[in-house]
Amino acid sequence: MPKLQERSGRKQELPKIQKYIDSPVLQERLYKRTLIIVILSQIFGGAGLAAGLTVGALLAQEMLKTDSYAGIPAALITVGSAFGAWYVGRLSQRFGRGPGLATGFLAGGIGAIGVIIAASLQNIILLFASLLIYGVGTATNLQARYAGTDLAKPSQRASAVSAAMVSTTFGAVAGPNLVNVMGRAAESIGVPALAGPFILAAAAFILAGLVLLVLLRPDPYAIAQAIAQANRTNAGTASDSTPADGNKRGLVVGTAVMILTQVVMISIMTMTPVHMKHHGHGLGAVGLVIGIHIGAMYLPSLITGYLVDKVGRLAMSIASGMVLLISGILAAFAPADSLMLLILALALLGVGWNLGLISGTAMIVDATHPTTRAKTQGTIDVLIALAGASGGALSGVVAASTSYSTLSLAGGLLSLVLIPVCLGSIKLGKTAAQSGKSA
Repeated sequence: MPKLQERSGRKQELPKIQKYIDSPVLQERLYKRTLIIVILSQIFGGAGLAAGLTVGALLAQEMLKTDSYAGIPAALITVGSAFGAWYVGRLSQRFGRGPGLATGFLAGGIGAIGVIIAASLQNIILLFASLLIYGVGTATNLQARYAGTDLAKPSQRASAVSAAMVSTTFGAVAGPNLVNVMGRAAESIGVPALAGPFILAAAAFILAGLVLLVLLRPDPYAIAQAIAQANRTNAGTASDSTPADGNKRGLVVGTAVMILTQVVMISIMTMTPVHMKHHGHGLGAVGLVIGIHIGAMYLPSLITGYLVDKVGRLAMSIASGMVLLISGILAAFAPADSLMLLILALALLGVGWNLGLISGTAMIVDATHPTTRAKTQGTIDVLIALAGASGGALSGVVAASTSYSTLSLAGGLLSLVLIPVCLGSIKLGKTAAQSGKSA
């Protein structure tokens, strides 16, 4: 039986796990049930992550009275998400997806409460510390995408990721468009308007955590580990043809794809609200642009998942680079007063990120074995979060010292690196296959 069960002290659940090992029908039922629970949690989680994306930079700008550090909130959130990814990954490895993800979401809710208090007290130190903790919730929202893949067949993996992600759209799009409503609600209780979205974030993250803690049973990761170990014991090898130490080439390429798309997306998105504010756009317009951007990050997921499973991981990663390039060029050259062109640029930015994240995630799942998958996924998400933190921190400096247009164009050009990364992987794969045949 899997180490997860021994470590967590839930040996009484071993007979329940055995029935899933013996029944593909029960495995399929649990897979579908897990997706439903993850989807429910992601609806709440999406609303939670939208607050930091929409008003984090504006809140820091208002408190610090300068644009140069407007990228710090995004950096702090992503640094916090790096720790969250590492910690949630290890908690999930040891105790299962439910306890691991629930802990991360609850921490994010506590961080959002801290932001509200910091804004009320005008305490910048407390604000920065709270944004770090809030970042754990944003990392958990992404980590939840893996829960749907634990019991998925190889041909279902990208689609499973997409089902989890598309549900995030409901909360993530609603959140930014409630900026004015939550701002007025916050002011009615003596809290600054820009802290209003974090009231929604606190409630949303806490609800997401409770859903997973209470409903995600039996734990899909525990079942996946048990099935993998049982198959290895019976056949002498891993049943899904993935070696226990993973496919290193797949891990490297999948990680590179997600890191590059994260850096480009975070850099441009972080400075867009500041750019808009400088050119006379109000909070409602900012909320609309960011809401559509976040919707584009998640809403295309069902189509993206299908394409990644059918067309291929690498082909869709290259498509991600091309879409991000177009987005960067459009954001760079769009007139600052053109709301429609900014909406289009940020929508394309979201779509490009979506293509890269789902294709990269599918590569990671393909390249890892169930017995070590959660820990490896958490480690990779740490790298992605740190890359995003760097992009968020530097975006404010670059935009302040040059311009938003320069920042956007640089981001678009950076996305082109995805093409040689993917083409190099295809070439290496063909070389390896030829070597295997000759051997």
